[in-house]
Amino acid sequence: MSLDRKLAQVIARHAEVEALLASGTLPTEQFTKLSREYAEMSDLVASVKKLQKAKAELQDLDQIMNDQTADKDMRALAEEDFYTLRDQIPEIEKEIQIALLPKDAADAGSAIMEIRAGTGGDEAALFAGDLCNMYRRYAADHGWRFEIMEMAESDLGGIKQLVAAVSGREVFARLKYESGVHRVQRVPDTEASGRIHTSAATVAVLPEAEDVDIVLRDDDLRIDVMRSGGAGGQHVNKTESAVRITHIPSGIVVVQQSEKSQHKNKDKAMKILRARLYDMERQKVDSARAADRAAQIGSGDRSERIRTYNFPQGRVTDHRINLTLYKLDRVITGECLDEIIEPLISEDQAAKLAEVGW
Repeated sequence: MSLDRKLAQVIARHAEVEALLASGTLPTEQFTKLSREYAEMSDLVASVKKLQKAKAELQDLDQIMNDQTADKDMRALAEEDFYTLRDQIPEIEKEIQIALLPKDAADAGSAIMEIRAGTGGDEAALFAGDLCNMYRRYAADHGWRFEIMEMAESDLGGIKQLVAAVSGREVFARLKYESGVHRVQRVPDTEASGRIHTSAATVAVLPEAEDVDIVLRDDDLRIDVMRSGGAGGQHVNKTESAVRITHIPSGIVVVQQSEKSQHKNKDKAMKILRARLYDMERQKVDSARAADRAAQIGSGDRSERIRTYNFPQGRVTDHRINLTLYKLDRVITGECLDEIIEPLISEDQAAKLAEVGW
């Protein structure tokens, strides 16, 4: 479908929805659904109208420039405005094209983030802790909530594994690019000879599933309660507050014991289970398209190394887009993480635009 035809359809649908909303006859559920659709289209329609206005003004300016009877100064001013406006039009068109790309339904919502120490022993666990702090500060800067749901610490204060719920608007849209193996190169505090070690940690970002996304049947779940283990003072092993949920069809097991309340642990475990099942279903749906593109962009599997943090040189390199920043100290605090995520988003959008052929 041509871009002009697609835009005409969007404008027609926007007007149709506007009329339906103004009718005052819609049931509450349909009104809410259409209101959301109308809001999502409004920015795009505004951009289309902006483009139409710019093209009309461009024609007017062109007429003035070529009108030999017009005042010389007016023609010169029109010429200046003409070239300025002409340069702006491709930017507006690209803005519209990006807005027309198919939306990932999960992008607008929250996410479940899992961080696990990989190869490298204690140093890998310390690096996993650094990544946790990076994402926690990044979330705070974006007004998101970062809630640790499950965490196992190493002897030196690092993190063996962690599950966190990151809540807010468009969390998954930005953090989904963090899934993969993160590699660190630095001299560990425990290294007396000053030798550089290479360690790794794995990050997985799953879209948080709503109840309507994943329907869990009671017959498919086995829920076991048990006494909590690990640090926890007098409460540990006194009550059966820990919860283990097994999803029988998939074999996925989730254990949650961070809360003293069995009810709260069950709620958190169900939240993690829904996210993992939702991610599994999304991967099934996307597998055919991923296979088609694998030869060009790699498999996208989480086992692939996506980024290297080199402390001796103070640089961060994202291998997917060959981007290197010499500001590791500000990336690892989350302050400059957007300087990596934004180019990743742009690259993804460019690839999708190429697929569409606009």
